[in-house]
Amino acid sequence: MANPSPAKSMGDPGITPLSPSHTQQDDTDGVESQQSFVVVVAIDFGTTSSGYAYAFTKEPECIHTMRRWEGGDPGVSNQKTPTTILLTPDRKFHSFGYAARDFYHDLDPSESKQWLYLEKFKMKLHTTPNLSINTDLHAANGKRVKALDIFAYALAFFKEQALKELSDQMGGDFDNNDVRWVITVPAIWKMPAKQFMREAAYKSGLVSRENPEQLIIALEPEAASIYCRKLRLHQMVDLCTHTTQNGFSPTDNGGSAASQGDRYVVVDCGGGTVDLTVHQIRLPEGHLKELYKASGGPYGSIGIDYEFEKLLCRIFGQDFIDQFKIKRPAAWVDLMIAFESRKRAAAPERTNPLNINLPFSFIDYYKKFRGHSVEHALRKSNVDFVKWSSQGMLRMSPDAMNSLFKPTIDHIIQHLTELFEKPEVCNIKFLFLVGGFAESPLLQQAVQNMLQGRSRIIIPHDVGLTILKGAVLFGLDPSVIKVRRSPLTYGVGVLNRFVEGKHPPEKLLVKDGTRWCTDVFDTFIAADQSVALGENVKRSYTPAKPSQQVIVIHVYCSEKESVGFISEPGVRKCGTLRLDVSGTESAAPRREIQTLMQFGDTEIRAMAVDVSTGRTVKASIDFLSH
Repeated sequence: MANPSPAKSMGDPGITPLSPSHTQQDDTDGVESQQSFVVVVAIDFGTTSSGYAYAFTKEPECIHTMRRWEGGDPGVSNQKTPTTILLTPDRKFHSFGYAARDFYHDLDPSESKQWLYLEKFKMKLHTTPNLSINTDLHAANGKRVKALDIFAYALAFFKEQALKELSDQMGGDFDNNDVRWVITVPAIWKMPAKQFMREAAYKSGLVSRENPEQLIIALEPEAASIYCRKLRLHQMVDLCTHTTQNGFSPTDNGGSAASQGDRYVVVDCGGGTVDLTVHQIRLPEGHLKELYKASGGPYGSIGIDYEFEKLLCRIFGQDFIDQFKIKRPAAWVDLMIAFESRKRAAAPERTNPLNINLPFSFIDYYKKFRGHSVEHALRKSNVDFVKWSSQGMLRMSPDAMNSLFKPTIDHIIQHLTELFEKPEVCNIKFLFLVGGFAESPLLQQAVQNMLQGRSRIIIPHDVGLTILKGAVLFGLDPSVIKVRRSPLTYGVGVLNRFVEGKHPPEKLLVKDGTRWCTDVFDTFIAADQSVALGENVKRSYTPAKPSQQVIVIHVYCSEKESVGFISEPGVRKCGTLRLDVSGTESAAPRREIQTLMQFGDTEIRAMAVDVSTGRTVKASIDFLSH
């Protein structure tokens, strides 16, 4: 056995560089099944729209999507509700979804300035570099609110809606303890954002911290993949033939799209992000294996909204638009809703212009602000493809609308092109386009042009609900995805015996006559490494002093596959592993705390045991910066 390392500075424990070992647990399927749930409820918490669906564990084939919502927009199917939330002036929860939007819209402008209205706030979790429990969001009136409160309010709303619907179905109060909850997040989200969602769920009362297994975090494209691999041919459109598939040929294994051994890509195009996952179906049970780490980026459909906003700034001036958003927040929301329905009418072959209603208060406020009319601004702006129509509308040529889509679609196509060039991503039989943005004919055409018939492009019929239904299936059987790829390299800093010629001299530390090399990166798992569900990474740690109560170990991560030292560029501290060793003092001269970490699930877990006493040590791994 290697000698225990001396304690490092910074209160870091002495870390014993034992040889790493990966162990495969035999009882992977038993991990989740201690608790029996009556129903699985999945919440698809989207950037632009949200919803829930559920299935009873006794009837797993029957997935119920939530009841129809009140309200809704013309030309937009409202199986889901907008991810909008309204708080009263004294910051209490008022309403969510269409109800929030409509109430906010009907407020008097002088009053609406006091109310806190938030939309499209989910992206903040992806874009904030040091996400913490105290991260703020900005409401439409410019006021700051705690992100954790907003996410917790939203989850509490869905909990209430779902339990009410279940109670009505069962004819009595439905107990929350009988529900396994699933929340979907983008696969490209880093660990802090996933943990933030879990913290919000605890705060909302969805589940308690004492019973973490009651909540599963599901990855959106994985959920879509689980649903897509079960699709029957009549449930989808094949873009290559442009037909709804009906009737099966004998080779179609009972009319299912994907069959054993097939490799396919799921492109999940949502409001905020685009997520790409590559899966293979494995014999004999049809389990899924991830072939390449999840990739993607912030290329969702709200990118088109930003382009529209930039266009308005070009025409009317950034100073005016900034003022208008703060002074007339409800009218700004109206304008974006009007744009949304026209955005959905954009198509490659379209020849007639798209008209966007300008709210009266926009026209009125602009005249007050600039001293001339909106019509005048359009005439003198150098934007010739947007005209003023006498009915009080902005008239956009189809080319103008298509140009708003271009930057976002270009990002997606570039990403897909790079993905298809990877050696792991070969012989792809299908490309499933899912998520709300997948309905866009412009995006569909761009993907077709890029693939040139290399893979069949499949769009499920209920494309906006694909993730929701897949998340329910995942909650019913979380072990269906057997092998994942780690998105990052994770490890800790350790001391190793100094080897002349191998280690850089500036890393030399001499302690009690022994020569050590500092800052060595001990890799737990490498980026894009395959890791099976239930597979453990084992390490042993020793408290530096016998009296030590808590061992705190800093966890580092990097996008690079091989890392030598924690001081290398691109390596950052991303979390802490805490081992609570109080009350486990023993007569053993040297205590060894064996730590097991699991990287094969949607979240990283840690467990630990004191080897000399066999007692469990409380272990937790925390990725939110404090």
